[in-house]
Amino acid sequence: MWLQAVMAFLAVVFVLERLLYFHGVRINAADFLLGIANHVRRKAFAEAIHEAGRVPGPVGRVAHSVLVRHHMSRSDLREIADEAICLEVPRVERNMRALLGIVMVAPLAGMLGTVLGLLDVFMEIHAQGGEISHSGMAKGIFEAMVTTAAGLTVATGAYVFYLVMLGKAKRLVNRLERTAIEVVNLIVDARGQTEIVPFRDEAGVRDAARGERGSASTRS
Repeated sequence: MWLQAVMAFLAVVFVLERLLYFHGVRINAADFLLGIANHVRRKAFAEAIHEAGRVPGPVGRVAHSVLVRHHMSRSDLREIADEAICLEVPRVERNMRALLGIVMVAPLAGMLGTVLGLLDVFMEIHAQGGEISHSGMAKGIFEAMVTTAAGLTVATGAYVFYLVMLGKAKRLVNRLERTAIEVVNLIVDARGQTEIVPFRDEAGVRDAARGERGSASTRS
């Protein structure tokens, strides 16, 4: 039971640490990319790098890693983005394996406690010459089964929180990949960006050209 109590305490610590981490790195990726896009389209990379550096968490670090090397080719930028994401994955999945380990070990430790408890009961029966009251046997079996119940309780709770944390981790990694792709595309598009004539101005130029051709034909 002491072992079960220790594993339950560690599971609580790991879950709280992950919850605080995911809460601390939570940002609105759409608004962040919109702000970066405004700077990149104006080719104000210094402002974009500064804004990415101000954002806490892996999203800002991945964007910052790509922006500081904006002069490189698209393939190189993709490799840099992938490397930055790989560096962030261990931080995102920190303590997840330990939590999964508790899920696997807690039931086994509970079963071991039950087996050891049953051995004590049988040894006591043997010491008393095979004569023991039903209440005494029931008490011994009950005490032996407590560790299995505790192990299953700890494992069930830890596994539920493990699945929740795993879902949060996968969503964060997907957000990192999306951010990296968007930043690379923004940088590449900014290089080939040309002056685009609005549709209203283009229509005005066409009408003026038609009017000049009409006046020229009238004079002729």
